[in-house]
Amino acid sequence: MLLDQNAVLSDGQKITASGASANMIDNGAAGNAAAGALFVVCRSDETFAGLTNLEVALQTSDTAAFTSFSALVKASFAAADLTAGKLLLAAPVSLGMKRYLRAYYTVTGTGTAGKLSCFLTDAVEVK
Repeated sequence: MLLDQNAVLSDGQKITASGASANMIDNGAAGNAAAGALFVVCRSDETFAGLTNLEVALQTSDTAAFTSFSALVKASFAAADLTAGKLLLAAPVSLGMKRYLRAYYTVTGTGTAGKLSCFLTDAVEVK
């Protein structure tokens, strides 16, 4: 799997409260301009503690402020699944991409530890 730094939404980002990914992608224009399929991949880089659930959503919007958005991919994980080094999500990005993309993490409970990496790629490694 090749990883483009411009397609990284979170790189070892600490997730203890709900919030957006550290980075956002500006496609320059709305539309599904990527040749072939794109996948969103999320990996737990550090074991999470304190929370009971984590929802990861790949959001898209016409504006960088994300005042109005839709989710292209969404997945939910129980605390027991959030261990270091675990591949959490490797899913195709559905049609409907707008100009801006980001990941949004919704934490249930009180997070005290946990780091996540999330990015887009055109191929997924299967182990």
